[in-house]
Amino acid sequence: MNIFEYNRNAWNLQSEEGCRWSTPFSGERIEAAKEGEWSVILTPNKAVPTNWFPSYPDLSGVRILALASGGGQQVPIFAAAGAEVLSFDASDTQLRKDEETCARHGLTVQTEQGDMADLTGLDDQSFDLIFNPVSNVFAESLAPIWEGCYRILKPGGALLTGFMNPCFFLFDHEVLEETGKPVVKHRLPYSDMESADAELLSDQLDAQLSLEYSHSWEDQIGGMCEAGFAITGFYEDDWDEESTRLQGWMPTSAAARAVRW
Repeated sequence: MNIFEYNRNAWNLQSEEGCRWSTPFSGERIEAAKEGEWSVILTPNKAVPTNWFPSYPDLSGVRILALASGGGQQVPIFAAAGAEVLSFDASDTQLRKDEETCARHGLTVQTEQGDMADLTGLDDQSFDLIFNPVSNVFAESLAPIWEGCYRILKPGGALLTGFMNPCFFLFDHEVLEETGKPVVKHRLPYSDMESADAELLSDQLDAQLSLEYSHSWEDQIGGMCEAGFAITGFYEDDWDEESTRLQGWMPTSAAARAVRW
């Protein structure tokens, strides 16, 4: 199976059906960003610290790659704040929402459909900032992502990235949903294709739900360091009880700021 194409189609469907990550921000929020009042998230709840951006709130002259960040949310905010934005996403539908949302507010954005693990079509040292919300859970390998991000950033540029806590995938989430008790079921690293029960995987594929992978802290943080980045910021975040019964047991995601020196 071509995992990238499968997940591309799964996210097109999910975006068409509507979810939290594919519902464009309100006009009021985007117009406020034009006046310098804005915040964005890499993880479910915590706002990204303002000092993680090269200039806040005015992003004029800042070239941003919004990586796997489509859906009419962060992209129009950055454009409204003055940035030059390229939205690069696997999902055609998520990119269309960026285009339509920006057009409604008189904003300019470039979009490109592609695989976050293959940035070869983008020029070396051509971006000041890469904004990458939780999404590498859909990628089989992280090294090509970190290497590509490092190559296309200008010296001093920053990668802002969110990712799942790998321990999230240890547990039997059906039991957790039924009882509220975390029961360890899977070894790490986890892969839907290799770790899930055959019946559950079959149901998942029939429903065209996206396929996910856990990645170790070593592959996340260590991988960025191996690519040449210096980690200059880090935080953890929770979700909510409607999304996971692990809420309150442990942070379910994290975000890092990685700088190319």
